[in-house]
Amino acid sequence: MALAVTLLTAPKGLGHYIRTHYGDRTFENLYHLNGFDLCLIIPYFVVMVILAFYGVHRYQLVWLYYRNKKNASKWTEPTARFPEDDLPFVTIQLPIFNEQFVINRLVDVCCRLDYPRDRFEIQVLDDSTDETTTVAREVVERYAAGFAGMPPQPIVYLHRSNRHGYKAGALDAGLRTAKGEFVAIFDADFAPPRDWVRKVIHHFADPSIGMVQTRWTHLNRNYSFLTQVEAILLDGHFVLEHGGRSRAGVFFNFNGTAGMWRTKVIDEAGGWQHDTLTEDTDLSYRAQLIGWKFHYLQDVECPAELPIEMTAFKTQQARWAKGLIQTGLKILPRVLRSDAPWHTKLEAWYHLTANISYPLMIVLSVLLMPAMIIRSYQGWLQMLLIDLPLFMASTMSVSSFYMVSQRELFPGRWYRTIFYLPFLMALGVGLTITNTKAVMEALFGIKSAFARTPKYSVKKKGEVSQAKKYRKRLGIIPWIELAIGGYFALTIWYAIASENYFTVPFLVLFVFGYWYTGLLSLLQGRFERFSPNGSASHEKPYPVGV
Repeated sequence: MALAVTLLTAPKGLGHYIRTHYGDRTFENLYHLNGFDLCLIIPYFVVMVILAFYGVHRYQLVWLYYRNKKNASKWTEPTARFPEDDLPFVTIQLPIFNEQFVINRLVDVCCRLDYPRDRFEIQVLDDSTDETTTVAREVVERYAAGFAGMPPQPIVYLHRSNRHGYKAGALDAGLRTAKGEFVAIFDADFAPPRDWVRKVIHHFADPSIGMVQTRWTHLNRNYSFLTQVEAILLDGHFVLEHGGRSRAGVFFNFNGTAGMWRTKVIDEAGGWQHDTLTEDTDLSYRAQLIGWKFHYLQDVECPAELPIEMTAFKTQQARWAKGLIQTGLKILPRVLRSDAPWHTKLEAWYHLTANISYPLMIVLSVLLMPAMIIRSYQGWLQMLLIDLPLFMASTMSVSSFYMVSQRELFPGRWYRTIFYLPFLMALGVGLTITNTKAVMEALFGIKSAFARTPKYSVKKKGEVSQAKKYRKRLGIIPWIELAIGGYFALTIWYAIASENYFTVPFLVLFVFGYWYTGLLSLLQGRFERFSPNGSASHEKPYPVGV
């Protein structure tokens, strides 16, 4: 209390600052808006209002999650169950492309799934163009023949000589020979637990259920600071986005892996189509539009590997951003014309258009400094009453959104998330350039190949990876990110010089976000040779030729 009084009453203290900056009306009404200022201010506020709407939507998802908590699906409470002696036939599809470091782990865990072997088969759908073909074929042959501790498994290897349709094409090709009434899909970096199929299958005893999605968890969450932040981002999606939408009974999507489909639903909805980069979301909406219902089992976990390098993470996020916009352009007109309830249509709109915020962030980045200058002349009270609420709605909802998701998953230690929040927000800012490029390509109809996310079977800190095997650079984009970060550093200088201290913490997030993503993209792998284990190879889980 004494400290507060001192700060307020000191000659040059906080009280003096407030009086001179907010109470001095000497120059009031000397500045008037002109046409040039309006050309900057109007787009600035339009962008801020749109971003604020998407920010408020995050709060709506949290509200839907808690309001409809009683509607949560649980693996222990299916509406009906299949008789144990009459379980349906299940096909496990494993689409892979150049996955030599994780294929053995994938096959091993799938061959250990607890399900009757006379009602079960595994398809390895390989589109690889490197030595993965040799590794995968030999792994499949080994498990098909059986070995000590592993009886022969019903597993087959299917290789395509072309990548027509990419992952969607591979899944479609596998369905032509699949025997299963139901089909579960796992990407190469996933490791489903032994009881996964049994926890999921009984939900299909309800004949109206077309797909069941389970929650991703993270094998290498603690591998690096980057993977810890990535884990929080994904947790938010799988807890509050999937949880909120599924509990509210609106449309949500299959995530491409760690889920199971009723096979006939895929055909009825038009099959796997490859005109978008998110074929999973595309098929999900088509299936729900014809009346099929989906379940989301938040309490069923399926561990997976997070990208360990910045360029891999950017590639993954850009593919998702582009694919969702492509799906929105394709599917939203059908959704809006359908007889679905208006709140379902509204949620679909928010879901499929959310990535439009990235180009808007670019516009905001360009206009922020001019807007600061113009608005400062108009008076600080207007900035506090108008600009600050809009900015808080569009940005602070991010932090509260992810804190709530961590509290749901880790009730005893969720508060540790507070440390990561600034970095999480900064990383979101840093993705702006790559995701804007992806979104604009989608809007202008520019097609691109399905860019896979490299996986290296690493879990622990300090473990050496074979990242250089599949590492890609992002060309000029990291340099653009560094340049924009420099621009925001200049904006911070102006804010301090003009004593606009309230904006500095937010501007620091922009500087850190752009510089962090830019520098990590440029420097990844540059110092591997200096590592004490830099020359050591990551041991493959299954050696070639054995």
